[in-house]
Amino acid sequence: MRKISATIKDVAKYTGLSIATISKYINGGNVLDKNRKKIEEAIKVLDFRVNELARGLKTNRTMTVGVLIPSLKNIFFTSIISNVENILLKHGYSTIVCDYRESSNLEKEKLNFLVNKMVDGIIVVPHGGDVSHIQDVRDKNIPIVFIDRMIKEIDCDVVLSDNLNAAYEAVEQLIIRGHRRIGIIAGPKDVYTTKERVKGYIRVHEDHDVNVDESLIKYGDYDIKSGYNILQKFIEMDSPPTSIFVTNYEMTLGAIMAINENDIKIPDQMSLVGFDNIQMAKVVKPSLSIVVQPIEQIGETAANILLKRLKNDYEGFPSTNRLKTEIMIKDSVGTIRS
Repeated sequence: MRKISATIKDVAKYTGLSIATISKYINGGNVLDKNRKKIEEAIKVLDFRVNELARGLKTNRTMTVGVLIPSLKNIFFTSIISNVENILLKHGYSTIVCDYRESSNLEKEKLNFLVNKMVDGIIVVPHGGDVSHIQDVRDKNIPIVFIDRMIKEIDCDVVLSDNLNAAYEAVEQLIIRGHRRIGIIAGPKDVYTTKERVKGYIRVHEDHDVNVDESLIKYGDYDIKSGYNILQKFIEMDSPPTSIFVTNYEMTLGAIMAINENDIKIPDQMSLVGFDNIQMAKVVKPSLSIVVQPIEQIGETAANILLKRLKNDYEGFPSTNRLKTEIMIKDSVGTIRS
């Protein structure tokens, strides 16, 4: 026989508090500390569960936020999700996380799925290209915050790293140390972050009056295999680059695999600058030089902006938040003496 669930009236009876006080607590409001303890005890004893569907119909809120990212295998995006959830949980929100595997069609399907789940807001790493489906969601007055990538055609809050300057500063460190043939392993051509990082790579060459060799600009797809394959191509060139700048963690991992497999001595034969993951930088020998993105800050900033919009506070909308990266030069970068 199915157990009958406890109701808010049962919690009120157990605590001796009003239904209004308990409802305020359940919906994330502030109550007296002594009342909070009574309510939490009652919820535990009575095994009270909030009927999210009923609450959503009544308040037009489900206290859920959708998160849509390109890949659940990408450590950068999953780390951001963790920090987003830390903030949202403190405000009573749960998250529904989906990935679209860098497919614009799947992105559209997953976005519709989240809308049909009646999420209150959405944090998304947009794919790019046709963005009419995202505009349709905005037209429904569902708050959306972009992370990592910007879509200029849509008015949305954006939180991202300063990708152009991240690439500029990383490559500049190589130029300063005498490197002139610098390879870059970039992401997919049509992705915003790729365009910005390649732009920074080209600009620093121009500013230092170093020739840009188009054959040293190669595009992958942000996964391990592409990093491995592109590094192999660089090695096989008649005049290989003296240094490589890899623009995400997974491709950096692939590049290191190819370097080890070919027994290339770092930095004597080739210098390397990777992206993200301080732990990996410490484990790899010699210690890896990396661009560090403010992952925690990106997640927290995106969550706080969305919470602000969910309260109908649209001051400063749409906001663009470019967060500064850090370049850590370690033993994987050597100096070329002229």
